[in-house]
Amino acid sequence: MIQKLEISGVHVNVDEKLQRYVTKKIGKLDSYMSYHARKSAHAEVLLKRKESKGNKASFACEIILHLPHEVLRVEEATLNLYAAVDIVEAKMRYRLKKYNELHDNPKLHQRLIARVKRQAA
Repeated sequence: MIQKLEISGVHVNVDEKLQRYVTKKIGKLDSYMSYHARKSAHAEVLLKRKESKGNKASFACEIILHLPHEVLRVEEATLNLYAAVDIVEAKMRYRLKKYNELHDNPKLHQRLIARVKRQAA
């Protein structure tokens, strides 16, 4: 479970049920992080309500995840707040996998840099 998780709402009442759902979904993202990144990870979840044309309300969920070498940000807007949380969680999982490919294996990183230098020469 991510230790530092801040949940806030803009024009949305964040009740106990919604807070538990977000904590359950977003808190599991630490399983996609390395131990080093897991210790210092800090997540901010912003739940927003937006008015769109036709008086239909849409909801947006934004996650800002602070990691040691990078800050990852993902946002999604849908008609249902719970669906927005699900979609953002899936997008963040993908971004974390890419982050791990780049930062967790130093030998791979060195090989990629060497390949780019060879191609440039």
